Amino acid sequence: MVAPNKRYKIDHPYVGRQLQTLRIFPEGRRNCYTLRPKQGKNQNYLIRAFFAYGNYDGKNQTPSFDLYLGNNHWASVDPTTDYNFEEIIHTPTTDTVHVCLVKSGDGVPFISTLELRPLSNSIYTTTFQSLLRRYARIDVGYMNTITESRYTDDIYDRMWREDYAFKLQGWNVFSKSVDINPQSTNDSYKLPSRVLQSAANSSNRSSALNLDCVSVWGSPFEYSFKYYVYFHFAEIEELPLGQKRVIDISVNGEDILPTPMTLEYLKPRTVSTITNQSCIHFSISSTSESDAPPILNALEIYQIISPLIFPTDQTDVDAILDIKTKYQLSKLDWQGDPCFPNYAWEGLICSSATIHSYARITSLNLSMSKLIGDIAISFSQLTELKSLDLSDNNLSGTIPEFLAELPKLKVLNLRGNKLTGSIPKTLKEKSDLDMSLDGNPDLCLKDPCKKHKFVIPLIASTSALIVVILVLLGIWTLGIKRQKGHEATKIRNREFSYSNVLGITNNLQNLIGEGGFGKVYLGTLKNGTQVAVKLLSHSSVQGHREFRSEVELLMVVHHRHLVSLIGYCEETGARALVYEYMAYGDLRRHLSGDSGDALKWKKRLQIALDAACGLEYLHNGCKPAIVHRDLKTTNILLDENMEAKIADFGLSRAFANDIDSHVSTRPAGTVGYLDPEFQSSGNLTKGSDIYSLGIILLELITGQPAAKRQQNYTFSLLLYWVTPKFKNKEIESIVDPRLRGKYSVDSVWKFLEIAMSCTAPSASERPDISQVVYELRGCLAMETSMELVTSSNLHPNSSSSTVMSASQFDSDFSVLSGR
Repeated sequence: MVAPNKRYKIDHPYVGRQLQTLRIFPEGRRNCYTLRPKQGKNQNYLIRAFFAYGNYDGKNQTPSFDLYLGNNHWASVDPTTDYNFEEIIHTPTTDTVHVCLVKSGDGVPFISTLELRPLSNSIYTTTFQSLLRRYARIDVGYMNTITESRYTDDIYDRMWREDYAFKLQGWNVFSKSVDINPQSTNDSYKLPSRVLQSAANSSNRSSALNLDCVSVWGSPFEYSFKYYVYFHFAEIEELPLGQKRVIDISVNGEDILPTPMTLEYLKPRTVSTITNQSCIHFSISSTSESDAPPILNALEIYQIISPLIFPTDQTDVDAILDIKTKYQLSKLDWQGDPCFPNYAWEGLICSSATIHSYARITSLNLSMSKLIGDIAISFSQLTELKSLDLSDNNLSGTIPEFLAELPKLKVLNLRGNKLTGSIPKTLKEKSDLDMSLDGNPDLCLKDPCKKHKFVIPLIASTSALIVVILVLLGIWTLGIKRQKGHEATKIRNREFSYSNVLGITNNLQNLIGEGGFGKVYLGTLKNGTQVAVKLLSHSSVQGHREFRSEVELLMVVHHRHLVSLIGYCEETGARALVYEYMAYGDLRRHLSGDSGDALKWKKRLQIALDAACGLEYLHNGCKPAIVHRDLKTTNILLDENMEAKIADFGLSRAFANDIDSHVSTRPAGTVGYLDPEFQSSGNLTKGSDIYSLGIILLELITGQPAAKRQQNYTFSLLLYWVTPKFKNKEIESIVDPRLRGKYSVDSVWKFLEIAMSCTAPSASERPDISQVVYELRGCLAMETSMELVTSSNLHPNSSSSTVMSASQFDSDFSVLSGR
């Protein structure tokens, strides 16, 4: 977004045009410019960024953020009330240069102007393993005649400024109207004429020009860096015949010249040195042979940023960019270097780049990314991949054999696509490959392949129960093993009598739970299948309407992460629902510690994803959409495989049509899970379920209940306990201590961010459930990849992300030389 700059409506001398507008980046944690200079790689460049806040937003509060060049920290930007700029000298080894703004403090990152200038490779010593950040560039002999010098005076567009502190050193400033054109000299640094025509000298030949960083800048430099110091000289006084100016230079007590230097009239000279001291002390003195006091025309100091973090391997970069182009991916953070430290592209996990090796992509999750077409051959170039997730897209065609050639691939998820044909033999023979292929109706999973086709009808109405039952005869897959004969059909379509209910529950002997609906008993059908029988209590606040709602919804709603209904009973004075039995009970019991060993982090991630997938089906897979209205950990049940399913649809409601956004009804829900917006509006939306899911995620990460009753009959809410700790990034105090630190910090942080986004105060700020599912898949992939990498004794560099809906910004410039 481009905004006018309120303060800089008129030209500021030399930089006015650069300050009149600015671009702000309210979305995303990292936003990058991709520069493609015409001169290409292995060329010295000066890169400069201007920042002029100008109170453009009327808040009168300057933001703070970080500036990166490639994968390396350039500067922490804390703009002043006027304007400031950052400069760096860089020799790229690739044809592109990435300049990124990264959120790190308060406020929205912004930039006024970004400039790139080619330099001569013979000046400013730098390599592909170092950057030179400008610390100071001083026109020492500044005479108050101009504000500063830059292009066109300086062909490299360096900005030469005064530093008032230099005048406090007691130096004498003078200038000469001499013809000293940098273009006509042999000096490769080519300082502007205005800078060379003035200088500072000491009061007499025996006095030195002394300076230390504290006296000029008030504090030492940063301790962990080395610094380049460049001294620029030009003899602008025509000394009497036979006289000469001979000088010596010491930095931090050490002479930096092999022999004293004699300055020649109108011939510029530059001397440079490196120091690793935290404060630069230098002294420029005349030797005993000199007939004139020492002088200095200009000074530059550069902080050396080295060694650099290697970028992503170019083969991986080319492959992922091809994938981005082929599938027209427009993810917000897919800009800059793919494996940017701590902020890798969404869906990517990378091995760490070092000072000796490039980063490599080890995990790629493009689940639910709307991929269309065949599986691109570019995936075969990602030779370090351990995990590839392309599930829940619209990929078609056959499964390519080149996937089997990825040497380190351990996890391949292609479920939920439109793939056809048979599975390549080479993939089947990879014994260490965990492959998921279900949800591809036309994919042959067995050998030899036989063509077959069948149709499953869609149910558009729930009004006629008898029609529903007849349809269920053809599509029943609700957790009961398929059987032959009349008894199986009878089980699937009949309405249980109360005597049936008593029979299968042994006269209600085995009570396994109790809720708002009533008590739940364990039962056994004649074929040995265990079931859960929910018996409506006579005193229950729910009645006939809720009961019929549960029956009608569950008879037609089917998903692997929703508890399946087997039958029902409705007689005078008795109503019951017969469900598949969930052997491991509800999630709350496992989080409370009553079940013994604490759930491992990866299992908690899987449970969260299972529940989110079930809710996604209700919200986005059902027409009309269904709002659960009472989502909580006691309504998340676990089967014998610890797979999570959502239960208790007694309070569910379907929207009247696709246009409706909410349902208005009497109060529902549970303390701690109830959407705060509902209390004021009385409207339950999909966002209300998202809020409840967010609380469930917080329970999974903390192990604590959503609400605790206090002695004064009030409740302390989990969300209120987590929020300040989240803001202070006190992650260790949030995570369930029973996990004993056995988790990836990156996946935990990402999971926590998802939970907090789900519990945003306003439903409009909360993500759609499909986005939550996508992010949770990323968390699980991150944890899985961490396990794989750990087993290989590698240390990945993973990333956190938040749930976003804005469009991507990635500016791409072709930069010409000069101005």
